[in-house]
Amino acid sequence: MQAWQVHQLGEPSQVMQLQDVERPVPGEGQVLLKVRAANINFPDVLMCRGHYQVRPPLPFTPGVEICGETEDGRRVLANPALPHGGFAEYAVADAAALLPAPDTLDDAEAAALHIGYQTGWFGLHRRARLEAGETLLVHAAAGGVGSAAVQLGKAAGATVIGVVGGADKVAVARELGCDVVIDRLTQDVIAAVKEATGGRGADVIYDPVGGEAYTQSTKVVAFEGRIVVVGFASGSIPSPALNHALVKNYAILGLHWGLYGTKSPKLIQHCHEQLTELAARGAIKPLVSERVPLGGGAAAVQRVGDGVTTGRVVVVPSLENGAAA
Repeated sequence: MQAWQVHQLGEPSQVMQLQDVERPVPGEGQVLLKVRAANINFPDVLMCRGHYQVRPPLPFTPGVEICGETEDGRRVLANPALPHGGFAEYAVADAAALLPAPDTLDDAEAAALHIGYQTGWFGLHRRARLEAGETLLVHAAAGGVGSAAVQLGKAAGATVIGVVGGADKVAVARELGCDVVIDRLTQDVIAAVKEATGGRGADVIYDPVGGEAYTQSTKVVAFEGRIVVVGFASGSIPSPALNHALVKNYAILGLHWGLYGTKSPKLIQHCHEQLTELAARGAIKPLVSERVPLGGGAAAVQRVGDGVTTGRVVVVPSLENGAAA
């Protein structure tokens, strides 16, 4: 089979190599899956660079989220067991953690439903306890993680403010349903949020960016507001001033979704049921901006790493090179 292999760490476009390799052999409790679609996540980029908390042995195949097909023909969502990741024709995954792919979503959409939407659901509902009528601020609202949070926030009855970078991303955020969209490249984010909220600020802030975005969050979080720290796509990890959190009376909430797999796997199943129901009634639908063939995998991972994509970019092995849509 063909698979993207990383033999040394660096930028994805430089270190990912498409090679012919043997199909992976499932270990105890694992199953072999035919990859129908593999969604690109920022951790895939970090893994290639050697900056992720999970560091599989070299060589490895990146790709942490797929829609796959079991040997008996079932469509499932899975997090492949590294080093046999999803940017390949076949992957392996833990049998006990497989989730049924929603019938209302195609393979690429289903592949993108898992990590980003589970992270959004746990962040907004489990950690921040978002309530209908509250204001939710989402950084990087047109990206893969942010677009999921926007849709989940709207489904929960919140007023959603999206922060993006660039006119094209403004249009995407509006299509996603943001009530207010702020272009950080041309607008003062802090002033715009205060204007949009009548000076009150946002009740919940969803931050997958870190760096300057986090600093902005602390200046526009409402009384008894909650800042959910999801990741650091900016590459800068902030150091919170806890005296500021005390004086302004807000909470800083960390979210590592992966921990629920070992600490509370039943909650992941419950979350998937909630997401499947939301997808069935059209309240959420992963924004797939690109479907690329397997041969375009390295370039696509690099684009995600460079921050120039919107929504989700998904590798679909059944597409032939040049057939990206």
